[in-house]
Amino acid sequence: RAAFREQSASSYEVARALGLGHWRQFWRVGLPLARPAIVTGLALVMMETVADFGTVAHFGVQTLTTGIFNQWLTLGDAAGAAQIALMMLIVIAVLTYYENRSRRHARYHRNSRTLKPVEAVGLSGPWALAAFGFCVVPFSFGFILPVTVMIFHSLGAPQSWLSLGLFDAILNSFLVASSAAVLTVFGALFLVYGLRFSAAVLARTMVPLMGLGYATPGAVLALGLLIPLAAFDNWVADLIVGTTGYEPGLLLTGSAGAIILAFVVRFFGVAQGAIDGAFGRISPSLGMAARSLGQDSAGALRFIYMPLMRGSVATAGVLVFVDCVKELPATLLLRPFNFNTLATRVYEQASLEHLDTAAPAALIVMAFGLSAVGLLFRANQSL
Repeated sequence: RAAFREQSASSYEVARALGLGHWRQFWRVGLPLARPAIVTGLALVMMETVADFGTVAHFGVQTLTTGIFNQWLTLGDAAGAAQIALMMLIVIAVLTYYENRSRRHARYHRNSRTLKPVEAVGLSGPWALAAFGFCVVPFSFGFILPVTVMIFHSLGAPQSWLSLGLFDAILNSFLVASSAAVLTVFGALFLVYGLRFSAAVLARTMVPLMGLGYATPGAVLALGLLIPLAAFDNWVADLIVGTTGYEPGLLLTGSAGAIILAFVVRFFGVAQGAIDGAFGRISPSLGMAARSLGQDSAGALRFIYMPLMRGSVATAGVLVFVDCVKELPATLLLRPFNFNTLATRVYEQASLEHLDTAAPAALIVMAFGLSAVGLLFRANQSL
């Protein structure tokens, strides 16, 4: 949507002068100019589809993600699960490589000084009806119908709203998601800010790569973290028992620490992108002015950048928080015993066909998602 809104009307005027109609203008001008955004959107959809577990497991569809869970949880075959996870990473890497290679010689530029917005064309008759139907179908099937069904099931069992398990899931989700959001946002803030003053090639190469965790499916990431974290936990426990005689248990994999670590790695790219964009909208002269007045880098961040970026930082935190609340595969693999979040409660109850019990947790997750959409809408309106 943003890619089409940012296109200049000058391109369409030239195409119109060459005798192209509305459809040919779209295919010959509008669509090629929007190709980077379209490819990015397709990549995000593919990554989310590959990483999805709850939907395909509920409908009994065999995918690579369900294969990881079957190998690990059902058959106890860690090696087989690791092989499937590696295959998923190879598929994603190959697709990304060929997409980048296909457009490596293409360049997309626009002159912001001469940008003239495209005027909207009013539709009438069957064209207006077709456009309305095209827009209302995904909204109905993606939001109206699921919410209606969940409300219907929750009203059929109102006592499920007072369930102790639901309150525990809400509390666990809030604690884990808020901890991960704070760590992720502050980590991204300091790393992105430090990168602006660093000339080290290694730092400029590694920090952007930290955002690749978002492209990694949650099941793959959890499997990659679980094995070394379990080995580390056992080593620390053996060391403490051998030194003091006290049995501490598993410090990371036996608590929510492993889940928080996985969330930080998985959603670092979300916070990094939002904060990097916020820094890019602030003139570098402001930071130079602060340093000329005697402020060091920390002072410039505190007194100049943070007041101007407060909204973007809050938006990044909310986005990470909502993604953590919705994350299911990593939570299922890394959670300790008797530890449920809203996402795992929905999955467990739906697996048992207890839709009346699953509906309240599902509606709460939807409410968190709507809050993120509202914040993004406000952020886009303010730009």
